[in-house]
Amino acid sequence: MRDKINKIISIIRKDGIIKGIQKIYKYIQANYLSKINIIGYIYIKINHKKIEAEIDNILNNDYKRIIIWRSSFGWNVPLFQRPQHISKNFANNDCLVFYEITTVTDKVRIFKKINDNLYLVNFNNGLIKKMLFSKLANINKPKYIQFYSTDATISVQSLKKYIENGYKIIYEYIDDLSPLLVGTKQLPVNIKEKYEYMLKDTENVFVVVTADEIEKDVVSKRGTEKLVFSCNGVDYEHFSKIEKEMVLDKKFTSVLEQKKPIVGYYGALASWFDYDMLKYLAVKRPEINIVLLGIKYDDSFDKAELSKYQNIYFLGSKDYQVLPNYASCFNVCVIPFLINNITQSTSPLKLFEYMAMGKPIVTTAMKECKKYKSVMIANNKEEFVKKIDEAVQIESDGNKEYFELLKKEALENSWESKAKKIIELIEKYEK
Repeated sequence: MRDKINKIISIIRKDGIIKGIQKIYKYIQANYLSKINIIGYIYIKINHKKIEAEIDNILNNDYKRIIIWRSSFGWNVPLFQRPQHISKNFANNDCLVFYEITTVTDKVRIFKKINDNLYLVNFNNGLIKKMLFSKLANINKPKYIQFYSTDATISVQSLKKYIENGYKIIYEYIDDLSPLLVGTKQLPVNIKEKYEYMLKDTENVFVVVTADEIEKDVVSKRGTEKLVFSCNGVDYEHFSKIEKEMVLDKKFTSVLEQKKPIVGYYGALASWFDYDMLKYLAVKRPEINIVLLGIKYDDSFDKAELSKYQNIYFLGSKDYQVLPNYASCFNVCVIPFLINNITQSTSPLKLFEYMAMGKPIVTTAMKECKKYKSVMIANNKEEFVKKIDEAVQIESDGNKEYFELLKKEALENSWESKAKKIIELIEKYEK
């Protein structure tokens, strides 16, 4: 209960009373009120046999294992991220995937087919949940529950119940477990309990890590048993093939019309973002425009007062489908994060997307960024300006060797390869 109160306080501080209350209501609607949807229950009761037949039809597909994503990360969110990409590629590699939706982002009454062997499921409806798991109990194939380390919904007790019923667990340990990431003063007890249990049970839990620092933590606590490194990746085709007739909004078009080099970033604008470094660049290079696309993750952006700088533009978030249209107009792509426990344990998803778009990349000295030859690393704000100058020149000159390196490193980090690493691990124990 304390975790929930802290979260409510954090939301109101960040968004104000009115917007905060609206967000809280949406959360309550999605996680509690939707579970007592009488019309939905009546519909299922009336169509019970039809729904059962639909489940039977899904389970009769050709696949080697069943993976159920149980985590509060909706499918139709503005930025298509790791859960969706991994699930899509699991489905392409002999896995039957059931992906839990959230009613905040996804309008799914029962099931919705995304691709062959990939289905969105509304687990908020208890009858559907009971019906599906009853059917799954009769399927003699390996079954897994997969979730994020930062998820605060599913409980340790629920996971133990799944294990008792023959399921194995895929624990995606994706970030340093910091309260800042979940928007609370203290790490929620639910997250901490799962972390402690997941790093103890080497028999039933497979651990996926996305960064070297996270891997070190796992190895120190449970060794290398059932452990795989699978950092973030990229849908290369989506980011490398830009629409010829791009539709861009007026604000972005007005920036383009200035004909200045654009240094761009997209993603979360949060407390781990180095706003001072960006301000320094804005002052030192007034001939450059800086464009930020994304969401205000907390109140840090407003506190930074970037609006005082005439060559810094915040243009809000862009849907995943059109994001490449905007980012492909950047001359240089950046990830200007502070160096701390959070960022040293982060595999920036946007890094590989920048590569796929063939854009010169400048980042701060994050360990996961330093692995790649195409990334220009800045250790301080003076170096950041210098590296930006170099990157602008590379883009202007059309440095063929550098752009070939970008493509090579992007292709080496496809989502398909990341999903296959996880499959190879669990397949080894299935045999």
